[in-house]
Amino acid sequence: MSWRRQTSGDDESVVPGGARELLLLACCAPCSGEPLRALAHEGVRAVVYFYNPNIHPREEYERRRDCVRDHCQKLGVEFVEGPYDPERWFARTAGLDAEPQRGRRCAECFALRLERAAEFARRKGLTVLACTLGISRCKDLAQVDAAGLSAAAGVAGVRYWPRNWRKAGGSRRMYEIAKAEFFYMQDYCGCVFSQADRRMVPAAEDDGGGTGA
Repeated sequence: MSWRRQTSGDDESVVPGGARELLLLACCAPCSGEPLRALAHEGVRAVVYFYNPNIHPREEYERRRDCVRDHCQKLGVEFVEGPYDPERWFARTAGLDAEPQRGRRCAECFALRLERAAEFARRKGLTVLACTLGISRCKDLAQVDAAGLSAAAGVAGVRYWPRNWRKAGGSRRMYEIAKAEFFYMQDYCGCVFSQADRRMVPAAEDDGGGTGA
């Protein structure tokens, strides 16, 4: 059953359960700017969780982490860094080296990060988990949300919010905010495999739910 059918009847623009705070798993500053803007505008408090063991090498990880952290500080948003444990990521994706972008390796990558985020949300006392992983057209939004729903299903008291941040001009604002804030703009997703394949061409004008490039 697809995530869209699982959430049919729900308004994806409304936080599950009417919650006014949530955990936001953030991958980088460019992908986080628009979700953080939207949440603040809607009066929802976000706690940003940075858990991205996929990012390679460490210097790249630290550069992206620092950019997200600095933006959160500017906005007065709580920022929490998870462990940097790339060995766990490599173990989870073992045997999937030849998978293409949006293939099984990406699915396992999303699952690992969202599972850790769901557990952290429970420990933090937050009942809703959202993420920035699907705002870019470089990623398969349905794949991200399937991983999020599965991760939350395994953690009592936590619900995943499959918000499509691309809609209503979100994709365009993502780039506008990144430019205005002088965010570091990486040219690959993060892992060592995407680093070797930098043919990702996001389309800022797309604000729908398609998988894109």
